[in-house]
Amino acid sequence: MMNIIGARLSPETRASNETRDIYLPNQTEQVSQIAIDIGGSLTKVVYYTSTPGIQGGKLHFTRFETDCLDNGIELVVRLLQESQKSTRPNLTPHVVATGGGAHMYYEKLKRAFPGIPIRKEDEMECLIIGLNFFIQQIPREVFSYSEATGMCFEETPKDLYPYMLVNIGSGVSILKVTGPGDYVRISGTSLGGGTLWGLLSLLTDAKSFDEMLEMSQHGDNRNVDLLVGDIYGSDYSKLGLKSSKIASSFGKVFRKGEKIEQKSFKSEDISRSLLYMISNNIGQIAYLNAQQHGLKRIYFGGGFIRGHPVTMNTLSYAINFWSQGNIRALFLRHEGYLGAAGAVRMTFHYPQ
Repeated sequence: MMNIIGARLSPETRASNETRDIYLPNQTEQVSQIAIDIGGSLTKVVYYTSTPGIQGGKLHFTRFETDCLDNGIELVVRLLQESQKSTRPNLTPHVVATGGGAHMYYEKLKRAFPGIPIRKEDEMECLIIGLNFFIQQIPREVFSYSEATGMCFEETPKDLYPYMLVNIGSGVSILKVTGPGDYVRISGTSLGGGTLWGLLSLLTDAKSFDEMLEMSQHGDNRNVDLLVGDIYGSDYSKLGLKSSKIASSFGKVFRKGEKIEQKSFKSEDISRSLLYMISNNIGQIAYLNAQQHGLKRIYFGGGFIRGHPVTMNTLSYAINFWSQGNIRALFLRHEGYLGAAGAVRMTFHYPQ
């Protein structure tokens, strides 16, 4: 059993928005378990290590592209081998798998880990359990974000329920959660991280999702998007629209009577524009669902966000704009690992 009493972020000095290990100071039992969340684009891994003779241990977080699943399995095999070296000889290692790939690749996993038990867990249930774990047990985990203030950490809410989870992976699932184990998928969209990844693969030379996000950091969407100011010459004050607001994503690409070459536009600008387009769309859909269901707390999770400032600021702006400042978007340091963390829930010992 994994004792999470007193769990906290590992003290290594890293960037403020980077995924950190979690230190479990009261863990005394040995653990030989690895959780994997196999998504359409990314596979997330959570595993535990300890130092012989020293109480406590750490939860570690890593990921790889699902297209490179064979290489990722090799990583998991090495982790299992290391785990067996540091645990009791009679302690059987096992793998807990969730996500769509836990079903699609189950036979492949059995062949890769002969003699090792593999347990499949429901994806949505794992997401909620993982999210609750991070919200309730990990200090300085949940935060809001804006360009003006940066990360502003949230206190653990006294009344956790109800809330909404917008999980942004290859696609988007929106869940309404009203209690422990009480949730329903109320909406979603196919326009998610896979959309950004796919279109930027066609439109730019970027080879990875992280490279695409880095590219967007240096782009200027005004060279690609048609803004309110491009149409009116100023703000449209009557409707509360600033001149800098996007009126039409990629609206400047079309030129009547001209053949536009792709090379006419910088990859950085295209990346920025597409990131804005998808993030704004997700933000608006999220708000509309929150309004329809009377929900005031919205958590954003999933591998799409990656602690990326432009993404978080865009989602925050969308929620703030549509709710007229009444609702804030909430993010997590471990936003991409909700499912993998929830997959190990049977070994969690919660404080009373």
